[in-house]
Amino acid sequence: MVSRPTAPDIQATFAATLVDEWLRCGVRHAVVCPGSRSTPLALALSERPEVALHVHHDERSGAFLALGLGLATGRPAVVLTTSGTAAAELHAAVVEADLAGVPLLACTADRPPELRDVGAPQAIDQVHLFGRAVRWFGDPGVPDAASAARWRALAGRAYAATLGARPGPVHLNLPFREPLVGEPGPLPPRRRVVATAAPAADVPAGVIDLLRRPRGIVLAGASGATHAELAPFVEATGWPLLADPVSGRRDVPGAIAAFDAILRHPRFAADAPDVVVRVGRPATSKALAQWVSASGAPIVQIGGPGVIDPDHLVTARLASAALGPLRRALARIGDRAWAEQWSTASPCAEAAIDRELGPEAPLSEPNVARLVAAWRPPDSRLVAAASMPMRDLEWFGGVTASAHANRGANGIDGVVSTALGVAVSTGAPALALVGDIAFVHDAGALTGLAERGADLRIVVVDNDGGGIFSFLPQAVQLPAARFERLFGTPHGTDVVALAVAHHLDAATVTTASELVDRIATPGPSVTRVATERAENVRVHAALNAAVAAALDEV
Repeated sequence: MVSRPTAPDIQATFAATLVDEWLRCGVRHAVVCPGSRSTPLALALSERPEVALHVHHDERSGAFLALGLGLATGRPAVVLTTSGTAAAELHAAVVEADLAGVPLLACTADRPPELRDVGAPQAIDQVHLFGRAVRWFGDPGVPDAASAARWRALAGRAYAATLGARPGPVHLNLPFREPLVGEPGPLPPRRRVVATAAPAADVPAGVIDLLRRPRGIVLAGASGATHAELAPFVEATGWPLLADPVSGRRDVPGAIAAFDAILRHPRFAADAPDVVVRVGRPATSKALAQWVSASGAPIVQIGGPGVIDPDHLVTARLASAALGPLRRALARIGDRAWAEQWSTASPCAEAAIDRELGPEAPLSEPNVARLVAAWRPPDSRLVAAASMPMRDLEWFGGVTASAHANRGANGIDGVVSTALGVAVSTGAPALALVGDIAFVHDAGALTGLAERGADLRIVVVDNDGGGIFSFLPQAVQLPAARFERLFGTPHGTDVVALAVAHHLDAATVTTASELVDRIATPGPSVTRVATERAENVRVHAALNAAVAAALDEV
């Protein structure tokens, strides 16, 4: 006589079915944060050798690790937590995944219905916990034998929703009853895969007419087009390309890197474009944003993710696939004198920056960004904090600057964990360029880092506080003591000691050659560069003045 499966066995079979279906779809990484209620799914994930399992004590850092995995692979990683506040810790990474269009499978274990809203321990309201930040939310209830036919559909729908027309996070809230350890039985049969075709590009004639203007500009930002899509468009139109490092498109021939400093030159900035094509997200540069806004030129937005129109100036929105038809329609439309103006200014600006940040220059924050961009290993990936490090890469990193930053929501939280996700998913070196506050904020990423086998090389620009605030009006409008307390916020943390406490190779460097040597040495490691906030403001002003002087001579 065949015995009927017990409730724990049914839960185990349900969890094993989800994992099996996700493996069939393409999941290869899972981040498991320890907890009791999540036991069925944690065991199911650990049973499959095809899944690279990353155990993390800190749910917030673990979620950003999963974000980095999705970012690097283009496939969603699973991040699993127990119930209660552990689930809430995923929210920041879910928001970033939403706005940056990164696939993510957030799985939160939950109490069964009878333990909800009755004061049970570790029970919070997890239904739609992340609101509208997720592409889809599923709460299938405690698994039972009658629902087995729907388990694969649940897993498949969750996976597909992360990679749909607008990639992003999905939240599965999975209640389990005690006892939580069971033996999985036979899994439901696999479903047949149905392929779907990509949507064709649709370029209205009115948009092509709008773009038939000789003095155009192309802006490339995060989540934009590939090199193969963008380079032919730029070449065909003859329009200058202003490329943000997070676009990865400074490798397009003729790309302008020092556009922020160039546009701070009043006479150069007085010459405005007739039309703007923005591919992906906007750059961080306020000088660029103000120049585009003041020009009154129509903006055609290519790609996303989502709606990209922070200044409410976009005239038309197209998919990145539209670059091909646009290239053919707008070939040789560009004004040669307009393009030459930019192609002349760019090397002048780069040469001026090189002179200011030459071999004898002190190791300033812009210099660190330029050195990291130029000297990181060719097979490595760079992740920068979405604060001053990202701005320094954008403004002064040069044509070799290429990096990821969590610029969906522009937060500094989780940046080291994101870089760790990139490192473990690729098996290649990864660098993280962060400020001291971003580093301390994500100290949870250091837990167990020495044993993860990841070649992560962390460079910390340490000015003991919030360096970006020194560039804001508050820095001169408030008394120094009040500014320091509310914005400068010195914390006094010993960055090197914190890293050493986690058994990491850590050191402070004071010269460019020392920094370059540390960048070239396999990690995991932490390299600290001490800077001073007021001096950093002076260095930025000197660099922009040097570029302005060079442009005056042209």
